[in-house]
Amino acid sequence: MTFGEVVRQYFQRAVRNEHFGLIFILIALIALISVMTHGAFLNGTNIRSLLLRSSITGVAAVGQAFVMLSAGFDLSVGGVAVMTTCLGAAIMTESPRFLAHLPMVPGVLIMLLVASGMGAINGIFVSRLAMPSLIVTLATWQIGKGAAFQISKGGETIRYLPDSLAFFGKGDIGGLPMPVIIFGLAVVLGYLVLQHTRFGRSIYAVGGSEGSAWLTGVNVMHIRFWVFVISGFCAGIASIIQLSRVMCTNVMVLHGLELNSIAAVVIGGVSLFGGKGSIIGVLIGTFILMVLGNGMNLLGLSTYTQWIVKGVVIVAAVSIGALRGR
Repeated sequence: MTFGEVVRQYFQRAVRNEHFGLIFILIALIALISVMTHGAFLNGTNIRSLLLRSSITGVAAVGQAFVMLSAGFDLSVGGVAVMTTCLGAAIMTESPRFLAHLPMVPGVLIMLLVASGMGAINGIFVSRLAMPSLIVTLATWQIGKGAAFQISKGGETIRYLPDSLAFFGKGDIGGLPMPVIIFGLAVVLGYLVLQHTRFGRSIYAVGGSEGSAWLTGVNVMHIRFWVFVISGFCAGIASIIQLSRVMCTNVMVLHGLELNSIAAVVIGGVSLFGGKGSIIGVLIGTFILMVLGNGMNLLGLSTYTQWIVKGVVIVAAVSIGALRGR
């Protein structure tokens, strides 16, 4: 076999890979924005900022992917995250206006427990009472936003957090920022669970056909419950990263996290009807969404224009997924 034939064979395999199109779009988008911003996009400071922002949306998107692969939706991600952020800040602040001042470790653990608990509530209503996930999570999103407003005493900004908390958002290991490391761990763990465990295969089975999954012995209620717990837990991690990055919070932080996480998952190739997609696609989809937003910020486009562009991208991604399915 000649060298040219080997190259052609590997190229054909790459093109057939389900992620080839996403990688091509990401590279083309980076090249286009770099040219339009005269190289400002590739500035080291901007790349670092991009990775830090991607870590928050990306971690939430990993949890969202578990839910959507099982043919569900979790609109509560943003509400859970902002409530958890305000609660964590309130219990760890030194301000006498809020709750008792707790050390960083128990404060972070409480944040994760509360976020996971909210996910468990979603899971109970969806799995045990067979309620539509869209309605249930929309309700818990509203509850989370309202609770955040109450915890922050009418939307007041909460400050004076313990310095040790900053490690999760501003620290680094070997030159890599902690948020990026956390995001990487979430992607790796999500990939291993979905691709190499019985639980992961069961999620795909439930998303593909709930009836067929039940007939093959899959505990459908068990799967539907735990995917929401995982999503809530990931929302809690995202809230910890956000809180430790800015060391203060209010009810306006993490605005739109639920829609951004869904957009990243959809752009990454996860089917809206469940059963198809991968965490690698979600990773690429997150970067496409964040690169697009970062580029539009550098170009000075208005927020409303950015909404239009993101909407068009999401519709295009769903259309491509539907065409591929046919």
